[in-house]
Amino acid sequence: MKKSLVLAMAMALGVTASAYAANPFSDVPAGHWAYDSINKLAAAGVIEGYGDSTFGGDKLMTRYEMAQIVAKAMAKGANVDKLAAEFADELDNLGVRVANLEKKADNVKIAGQIRASYQENNAGKASKSALRTRLFVNGAINDDWSYTGRIQNIQDLRDNDGEEDTKLNWAFVNGKIGGMAVTAGRQDFKVHTGSVVDATFDGVKVAYGKDVKLTGYAGKASNFTDVSGDRFYAADISAKVGVFDVYGTYYKIDAEYGNNAEVKDADGKGTGVYKVADNYPALDQDIFVLGVGTKLAKDLSLTAEWLHGDADDYDGDKDGYTVGLKYRGAKAAKAGSWGLYANYFDQPQVTFVKHTITGYTDLPVWGVADGKDEIKDYADGFKGFEVGANYTLAKNIVAGVKYYDLEAREGEAKDVRTLWSEVVFTF
Repeated sequence: MKKSLVLAMAMALGVTASAYAANPFSDVPAGHWAYDSINKLAAAGVIEGYGDSTFGGDKLMTRYEMAQIVAKAMAKGANVDKLAAEFADELDNLGVRVANLEKKADNVKIAGQIRASYQENNAGKASKSALRTRLFVNGAINDDWSYTGRIQNIQDLRDNDGEEDTKLNWAFVNGKIGGMAVTAGRQDFKVHTGSVVDATFDGVKVAYGKDVKLTGYAGKASNFTDVSGDRFYAADISAKVGVFDVYGTYYKIDAEYGNNAEVKDADGKGTGVYKVADNYPALDQDIFVLGVGTKLAKDLSLTAEWLHGDADDYDGDKDGYTVGLKYRGAKAAKAGSWGLYANYFDQPQVTFVKHTITGYTDLPVWGVADGKDEIKDYADGFKGFEVGANYTLAKNIVAGVKYYDLEAREGEAKDVRTLWSEVVFTF
């Protein structure tokens, strides 16, 4: 240990072969391999020996003794970062500023995103103008585990009230247990296209495999219902088969919404179908998804999904599908990059929980009978298309626009056309 220390310190202080008038240590003769280096370090006050005119090169050092030497070398301006990191705790005890925060500075990264958006529609619902700010914190726990947090603030810009909401909507650890990748905590619950669920939940995600990947989800919804009993589960298998990416997903939703209203027909009789407000499904919902994706050309890709849903007391359509095309795509790091996309949806209410699209999917039809609000008809999900484009205006500044034309799958609900525009800044 002494040998490596002398070499490291001497190199850090720029030792050159030279002779000194006095030999500071009696046990280091002039012909010793480290004579010049030891003399240089002694002259600089980095090493002192044992106080009896001996260097003790054949003795083992304690970590505290080593830390003392490192501290003195740092004071002389030597570049000994690796040694400082190794003996950081001992240096802290010596009063040398290598605190835990400083030690881990390179392992903690903070990033941010600002999104200004505007939504306009023809459904009689007020336009929406909002500013969303997100701060991301990523920190290494050890070689196998890391932490991610996200603080989100949303400001409603439609009036002068300044309404806003701030939440810690990501807070999870990510690491490995055996051959499994594990993510635990508050995180996104979105599988593949997000045509079933795109939300935040408190739970665990476990993935295993590469060519054939198995992923399981279990948790509680955290951002789209106030009912604490809502439980969400999913099991997904995905694989590469030739030029196709294929997957199958099963969702189990054990919900306790308690606010489902049975749809009444014009005569006031029950239909056996439940109207579900705000896109919420009926109780105890099961959804199956089969999906496939492939490249049609270098920059052109195709995705298609078949969905089947079932729920308590639901006797409407149970099968739906989605089809999507994507050409290129804007990249935040590359100014001038751009992309186009188009999607078509035909999804009964029972095939989704909280859809990823920003167009309106809640399309109930209300009537009035005898002065009382009554559901005259029902939408049973939605169908229609989405088209969009994005463009990188400058590095880390991406603009996007998309248009939706959606209608109820059943009943006489009015078509809803929505225009969404946004500019996203990342830093």
